[in-house]
Amino acid sequence: MKKKTLVLGASENPNRYSNIAIKRLLNKGIEVVAVGLREGLVEGVKIENHKKIFTDIDTVTMYLSAKNQVEYYSYILSLKPKRVIFNPGTENEEFEEILAKNSIAFENSCTLVLLSLDSY
Repeated sequence: MKKKTLVLGASENPNRYSNIAIKRLLNKGIEVVAVGLREGLVEGVKIENHKKIFTDIDTVTMYLSAKNQVEYYSYILSLKPKRVIFNPGTENEEFEEILAKNSIAFENSCTLVLLSLDSY
């Protein structure tokens, strides 16, 4: 498996981009963990409904609006990811500044596009 990704804002709803991202990450051989509003299961990946401490997180891919990210700032920093991807609609200048001060890379991009281009 490649580096581990946390999908934040995960959903069991197959029409949600977070759900599609979980499936495509797995298809690319990337280990996935997930946190969402409700517990659930997507392709064998358990969606946790609390701020579970995961280890060895390489990437956090964001599927929460900026205002809903605030309660996760400290949580994400505690995971010490290498990078955070702000998917379309999740851009957050305030959090970008916090990430930069903590030497965590970030990008405003689309996980699904990055995967389709083999640029993830």
